[in-house]
Amino acid sequence: MAALPRMHSSAAPAGRKMKAEAEEHTSKRPQLRVVDSAKSRKFLVSQGLDQLWKWTKTRTTPMVYLVVAVVFLVASLLGSLMLRTQMIQDSFEATQVQRNITTLTQDVEDDQAKLDQLEASLPQRAEDMKMIPATNSVTIDLQGYKPSQDGTKK
Repeated sequence: MAALPRMHSSAAPAGRKMKAEAEEHTSKRPQLRVVDSAKSRKFLVSQGLDQLWKWTKTRTTPMVYLVVAVVFLVASLLGSLMLRTQMIQDSFEATQVQRNITTLTQDVEDDQAKLDQLEASLPQRAEDMKMIPATNSVTIDLQGYKPSQDGTKK
């Protein structure tokens, strides 16, 4: 078999060809740069708002939907905040009422203990004052009592 002749795609030597290809690859590469986050956010927000405005400007129905959605979201947010505030106020009031109930219950228990102590010491105090128990006690039944017509007692 006969040997095929060697073919070259370019007349440049092999070393130069590789350099030229490397330069092409580096020029195609994206360049890195420092991006200021505040400026990029502002740009992205303004670009997004511009696109939204263009989209709603061409059609009237999407603008109505957008307004309804924004109103609904704002109303939901305000309703949620108001409900949460009311729940916190009610919780605070319930805690205050519970504290008052606890305080009053303790006061009643203290007063009941003091009354029981006084009732227990009553016989001893009566003896200290040289009182004697009554032997013949008299009871009056007023069930059949009728006042006189002229208002005087008989």
